[in-house]
Formats: sequence, structure tokens, C-alpha cells
Amino acid sequence: MPAVTESVTRLVEELTRLPGIGKKSAERLAYHLLRVSKAEALALADAIRNVKENVRYCSRCYNLAEQEYCPICLDPQRDPGVICVVEQPRDVMALEQAGTYKGVYHVLLGRIAPLEGVGPEQLTIEPLVARVRAGGVREVIMATNPTVEGDGTALYISNLLAEFPVEITRLARGITSGSVLEFVNREVLAEALAGRQRF
Repeated sequence: MPAVTESVTRLVEELTRLPGIGKKSAERLAYHLLRVSKAEALALADAIRNVKENVRYCSRCYNLAEQEYCPICLDPQRDPGVICVVEQPRDVMALEQAGTYKGVYHVLLGRIAPLEGVGPEQLTIEPLVARVRAGGVREVIMATNPTVEGDGTALYISNLLAEFPVEITRLARGITSGSVLEFVNREVLAEALAGRQRF
């Protein structure tokens, strides 16, 4: 006879599908959800449902949005002439927490990684080129992660944009090679943005 109910077993199994959550962590989370009030547990379920039903990619920059465009693209205070290219929406969140960048973004939704079967056609590189081709862009900041794949992706994009009259820069290398933007503290990110260099 099983030690726990079928519902608890299923919850633990679903929680183990989350990144970084092993069986023990999943069990702790499941028992935490059993202990909290029904309203608190259902609020979490509603938040997950709401995200899955309402969140999509911005039609312009591919950041997360709940309308056609994300809040950054809709903000008239942002400078559309400066585009910061990042790998994932979470990188936008990290750079925004630095609090110094006033331009807009373009999210690639990944990086070129041939060993993982990810080529340029699987990313949002063509829409980025189209944004630059449309005019009005003065600078493109390469803010891909300082990894082999991130640097390779930045180099590939800079070669595509070489024909356009835009300045291509990259974040200053105060960010350690091999690190991931979302885990870099905001002061270092702010300095990297301020000290960006020509690519």
C-alpha cells in the first residue's frame, strides 16, 4: 500500500519537472503546499494559469508581454535608437534592475549553439535585422552572455549588421567570462553598460 496519496504523488512528480528541483525539494514543496491555506495554494495555481494564458512575446522585441507590445516598447521615455540585444527575457529583468539603461531591447530567445542543434534561424535574428534596416537605430549593444556561444552569437549578428550605419558595441568585460547575466549583481551590470565598447 502506498505511503502517500495519488494526488500528492502526482504533485511531487510535476514539481520534479521544474529546473533545479530534485525529488527531495519537490517533496518539501508539496508538503509546504499542503500546510498553507487553500486560498494561498490556489493563488499560486491561479498565478501559473494566468501566466500561461496571458503572457506572450512582444511583437517588436520578443520580451515578455501581455499585450502586442511589452511595457518597455510602449514607454515613450525609452530611446528607440539604442537596442540592447540579450539572449532571454530574464536578461532584460537583470539589466533593468541595474537602473541605468534607457534604450530598448531585442530578445533573441536563445543563442547559437550548434552542438545543441540551435542555429540562427531558430532565434529572432531576422526581426532584429529588420528593425535596424527600418532606420532610426544609432547603436546596437551586444549583451549576450560572455560564453563561447554568447560571443559567437554576438559576432554572427555584428557581421550581419556591418552593412548598416549603426554603431555596434558590447558590454564592458567587468562581467566574468562564462557568467550569466541574470546572476550578475546590478552594480556590475550598470558599470558594464556604462563602459560598453565598440564590437
